Amino acid sequence: MSTRTLTLNNGVIMPALGFGVFQTPPDETRDAVATALATGYRLIDTAAAYANERGVGDAIRESGVARDDVFIETKIWISDYGYDRTLHAFDKSARKLGVDRIDLLLLHQALPGEFDRTLDAYRALERLYKDGRVRAIGISNFMPIHLNALLAETDVVSAVNQVEVHPFFTQPVVQSANAEHGILTQAWSPIGGITSYRGEGGMSTFTDPSILEIAGRYGKSAAQVMLRWHLQEGRSAIPKSVKAGRIAENFDVFDFELTGDELRRIDALDRGVRGGPEPEMITLEAFGRDIPEA
Repeated sequence: MSTRTLTLNNGVIMPALGFGVFQTPPDETRDAVATALATGYRLIDTAAAYANERGVGDAIRESGVARDDVFIETKIWISDYGYDRTLHAFDKSARKLGVDRIDLLLLHQALPGEFDRTLDAYRALERLYKDGRVRAIGISNFMPIHLNALLAETDVVSAVNQVEVHPFFTQPVVQSANAEHGILTQAWSPIGGITSYRGEGGMSTFTDPSILEIAGRYGKSAAQVMLRWHLQEGRSAIPKSVKAGRIAENFDVFDFELTGDELRRIDALDRGVRGGPEPEMITLEAFGRDIPEA
């Protein structure tokens, strides 16, 4: 049976299953996070670029759950890369979240064409980590070439690399590179929600026959099977929803266990087709945006 927590490479313990708020409107974020916390989630993932950190912070404060029992994860956007800018970006996020310390702080993209700025941003994360203002630091959407370049120039090995992983896009090379360095792979779009509107030929992970067959054996949904697949393979996953029923369903994955054959069947569904932006194509010109002050 998969564990409910994972230990990062610096010894910090993190919930394995989290709640994401990507594309959740700011005015809906507070209620969605409040529902997630009441359901039992204790890892909340947000980002400066999502423009809803304030709602996350409000929900946590109003939840009645002790701050130390909630693991808060957010990300620095590329527009705020650079040593001093990234230090200030932390301040902006911390004020919006209403906290003094962030549990996990990530760089949101590699920004390959201006990697010196990425390095300076990561060095700022290292400073925040050494000062105790963040408990762990990491990266998001870094491919092995970006990870190797980062490791060659910095001191603190990332605790997490958050990347697109679902049954139709498993990124085995990325996962292997992460594991080689003791970096936890955390899956965004873990149940392939991105495939429901970018999938090929109208197919999505939610209607895949193999996943539905496995789900039927356990009386579970396709989403629950996919989340169980992540957890049993040692990944963190951060599903998102604004619907109370779905939020509860996505958390109800600790009472069954997939067989080795079932895990392999899901692994074999990989189509190698990325649903999100190509990491190598991320530029300030195309993706830069101002991140407002708190």
